[in-house]
Amino acid sequence: MSSNLASRHVRTQTSSIVATTVCFLVVALILTGLMAHVVVKMTRSANEIDDARATRAARAAISAFVARLSGTTTDNAIWDDAYSAASSPTAADWAFENWGKTSEDYALYDGAVVIGPDRSSIVSAYAKGKPFEPSAFFGEGFFRQTNAAADPERAPLVNFIKTENGIALLASQAIQPFETAGELPKLSTLSFYKEFTSEVLDTLSDEHELEGLHLETKPRPEFLNTPITDMKGAVIGYLVWPSKAPGSTVFHQVTPYVAAAVAILALFLIGVLMVGASEARRLRQLAQAALFEAGHDSLSGLLNRHGLLSLLEELESSGASPLRLYLVDLDGFKAVNDAWGHAVGDDLIRLVSNALLVCHPEVVAAARLGGDEFALVHVGDATCDDMEKTILAQFAEPFKIGGRTIEVGASIGAAARDGDIEPLELLRRADMALYRAKANGRGQAIEYDPELDQERQRVAELEGQLKQAISSGAIEAVFQPLVSATTGAVTGLEALARWRTSTGNISPEIFIPLAERCGLIDALGVHMLRTSIEHATNWPDLALSVNVSPIQLCNPEFAAEVISVLQELDFNPKRLTLEITEGVLMTNPDQARRSIDQLKRVGIKFALDDFGCGYASIGALRQFGFDRMKIDRSLVSALDEGANGADVLRATISLATALQIPVTAEGIENSRQAAILREAGCDQLQGYLMGRPMSAHDISGRLQEDSAA
Repeated sequence: MSSNLASRHVRTQTSSIVATTVCFLVVALILTGLMAHVVVKMTRSANEIDDARATRAARAAISAFVARLSGTTTDNAIWDDAYSAASSPTAADWAFENWGKTSEDYALYDGAVVIGPDRSSIVSAYAKGKPFEPSAFFGEGFFRQTNAAADPERAPLVNFIKTENGIALLASQAIQPFETAGELPKLSTLSFYKEFTSEVLDTLSDEHELEGLHLETKPRPEFLNTPITDMKGAVIGYLVWPSKAPGSTVFHQVTPYVAAAVAILALFLIGVLMVGASEARRLRQLAQAALFEAGHDSLSGLLNRHGLLSLLEELESSGASPLRLYLVDLDGFKAVNDAWGHAVGDDLIRLVSNALLVCHPEVVAAARLGGDEFALVHVGDATCDDMEKTILAQFAEPFKIGGRTIEVGASIGAAARDGDIEPLELLRRADMALYRAKANGRGQAIEYDPELDQERQRVAELEGQLKQAISSGAIEAVFQPLVSATTGAVTGLEALARWRTSTGNISPEIFIPLAERCGLIDALGVHMLRTSIEHATNWPDLALSVNVSPIQLCNPEFAAEVISVLQELDFNPKRLTLEITEGVLMTNPDQARRSIDQLKRVGIKFALDDFGCGYASIGALRQFGFDRMKIDRSLVSALDEGANGADVLRATISLATALQIPVTAEGIENSRQAAILREAGCDQLQGYLMGRPMSAHDISGRLQEDSAA
């Protein structure tokens, strides 16, 4: 019996051992299976998380690419200067200088196209600084986009489009003023494009951690893919990049250790959890970085326009006051870029950004709105005058960059939050004040006043009246005698523009600059030339002098227009003298020289007006071959103000005599001035002493009196 008991005990122990073993094996298998399932699940999840991150990064890369080109297009299309230039005869030259030439080496776009208001004519089209044909390069989709973008109410229209070279991002927007008054005419359209080149893909790859990013025409199942669609929604390509598969990499590294021991498996699980947590932190950091980039300028680190408006909204909701917004525009920044290059310009932007950010303890934020324009948000009790002085003081000393000494100034526009005005309105008011500060000259600071809006409205109304006055002939020509210094006889007449309205006369110092700004100077110039010549046909023995704006002379069609008027009215070109100021010789000497040479070939003479009040050099006098020099009235009036006024005047006339250029003195008001000028060698006199500007009828009467005497 004892044997049976022992046998049962052994079987019992054996069964127990087997059961325990089986149970252990089952538990081990279950645990192993669970751990294997967990490992596989985590491996797959890690791969999927990274793939999802990479997919989001790819979309973010496309969005950033689109936003960058869209912002660049808006900055250039909604621009008063661009709007004025687009409707002027110099639109093509202006577009080339500002966009076409820049496309040669500009990082933000590869080409720029300006389509005329008729939505079919190409005003300017340059790719990498060279002319190209958009319809051939982009196909029919190009004009479909530009036609849709011609509506001024639309935001930039941005689409991917197939090109001869592959795929490009095309952004289009109507060229329009920053602020509109009334209904706009049909507008020209500005388009920028940026090709999806390998360099662009490499940049996106580096910025968004998408290694191996490249472009394919078809999706590749073994890679991650993001489609690129055109404006019709059709897929025209795919962004393709390999998955990093971090989970699989980790799994292969730890597989031998998982098979060796459960402890190592546990450590592996802990490691995977740690890796997952680290990856989650990294993804959160990437999200935070993307959020930061959305509201900040990449070059300076300051807020961008979006970030500034968001901050103003937050301050408005928090009730922070008193609050002022200051817009700061650098004076002379373009000259820095032109002289030293964009790298130095970027360094200067960073230095200015750092200086403005800490210029005053009550400045709560600084922003860069684009180019060389900054914004400061001020919350505190400091007065506007104190803040403006503090800001301008940042530019009192030159900046040092790479051994270079660079001087720039600043213009400031300020606006205070008044009641519950929206951030955009506050920004608009500050921009209005900045516009006035820049118009007043460098280093100026202006605070917003409602009068600025009223003045802009008055200017807009005056522009309309000026256009109507030119077309209706309301702007008249008056004539001031040009008298021989030796005989006292009238030898010529200078035509001057006068605008008389029912409410009074408008000074040429007002309406001529206005015509230059709003693109009416060419029409005004042709009107004055035609009117003056029509009257001058009644005085066949007298020469006629007509003033020409520098903008007119820089118009490639100017010379042909003048010759056409002369031929139409059968006027002898040798009787006509065009008076120009030296400013045109400095702003666009090449085009000025072409126009002058073309007109001189038909017999027209040229006089350099206002000599002595600017920077005209002897070299300019020789190079442009002036037929006459007109001494500025400031040198004549100096005869009555200082002891050395006569010496300066004699020296100026001697210079002209040495160059064999006859001299006219203007602004003569008394006999003493006339005598000194006559003695100094001046051959022609002009001024109130000889005769005020008179109507054509009064001039004819005077000439009859002179001939009778």
